[in-house]
Amino acid sequence: MPDPGPSPLQSSLPAAVASFGAHVLASALAAGAEPATGAAHVEPSPPALPVLPTGHPVPTPAVVSVPVPDEGAAAAAAPQASAALERILRGPSGLGTTSLHWGRSDAPAPTAGRPIPGLYHHPVPEPDPVRVEELGRRIKAWALDEVSLYPEDWEDQFDGFSVGRYMVACHPDAPSVDHLMLATRLMVAENAVDDCYCEDHGGSPVGLGGRLLLAHTALDPLHTTKEYAPDWEESLLSDAPRRAYRSAMEYFLQATTPSQADRYRHDMARLHMGYLAEGAWAQTEYVPEVWEYLAMRQFNNFRPCPTITDSVGGYELPADLHAQPAMQRVIALAGNATTIVNDLYSYTKELASPGRHLNLPVVIAEREGHSEREAYLKAVEVHNDLMRDFEAAAAELAVTCPVPSVQRFLRGVAVWVDGNHYWHQTNTYRYSLPDFW
Repeated sequence: MPDPGPSPLQSSLPAAVASFGAHVLASALAAGAEPATGAAHVEPSPPALPVLPTGHPVPTPAVVSVPVPDEGAAAAAAPQASAALERILRGPSGLGTTSLHWGRSDAPAPTAGRPIPGLYHHPVPEPDPVRVEELGRRIKAWALDEVSLYPEDWEDQFDGFSVGRYMVACHPDAPSVDHLMLATRLMVAENAVDDCYCEDHGGSPVGLGGRLLLAHTALDPLHTTKEYAPDWEESLLSDAPRRAYRSAMEYFLQATTPSQADRYRHDMARLHMGYLAEGAWAQTEYVPEVWEYLAMRQFNNFRPCPTITDSVGGYELPADLHAQPAMQRVIALAGNATTIVNDLYSYTKELASPGRHLNLPVVIAEREGHSEREAYLKAVEVHNDLMRDFEAAAAELAVTCPVPSVQRFLRGVAVWVDGNHYWHQTNTYRYSLPDFW
């Protein structure tokens, strides 16, 4: 969706808060969000091997004054929270705003698969089949021709992942397929690291820390001496996960700002730390307490995906707004809820795999003495609690900080959460539900 105009971020936000009402969110969203410096509206050129991640000149930052409401103001705003979230998700209204509507809708549930009974979720429209097909074609060409991601006998699994449908459902506001490719390359690269380093395509907890650290340098480049730099540069092409990380990050750097790139690196470091915790427990055969497992899942989760929703949308949530504790809570809860969705839909798949896989139902059953069915149903309630907390936190932030880029980012994260559920529900190639109902 092309940005319709400049953002009124220089305006007096305290005055905006004072006058916040039913029309503020609609007018803010209709005005558009802060455009990202360097945001690409055409496909970036393929990075030449072995060109390394370099970033670009720092853009002139927007001067943003964020209102900090006192406790009384927050309490007074609370009744508006639910309505605020509803307006965000519904989008703007009025002449000329039709193209700004995307994401949640009253559309019937998808026909493929069935949702987990009792799971709190929102249906989304079927993703645009033209974009799905084109994105699938482009990502497969990238995987095969640019980074040699997988051998021929893995092709069915790559196709079955349906990453094109996944990303189109999660980013319906992407201005172009080029923007969707930014997220799709990163998603495929992350899965390659997970599969090849941690999971069922040669992964192992033994030596995992060293592999992850070296792969992370494809995202966060090593600054070393001239003597040793060539060895590091060569290492970035030494296996499929590092080739994928290096290439995907180079494309991302061409299309985003330095602050957006550094935000992504930070969230990938979080992800890798979660991988290490899970790997350490596997080595020692430790089953964590439920709260410990949920702590691990706050790091080993989908967070890097919704946190780049502005990059894929072709605008930027300014760094100081992204760093606000209230925004960090929204993003963390979104990542936590979507990751428990993965635990629940992949439950039977993991039980059928070799070895013991930790997921929330397994941990609840072990630590709280529940049957498999009881533990699974309790995990559904944990997810539902996280979803409600996420939506409440997003609604509260929408009321207290009615900045256009904040409103659009909150809406993008919410739609990503819904698109993630859609993909899990409809991907019957990978997932099936247990017989607990």
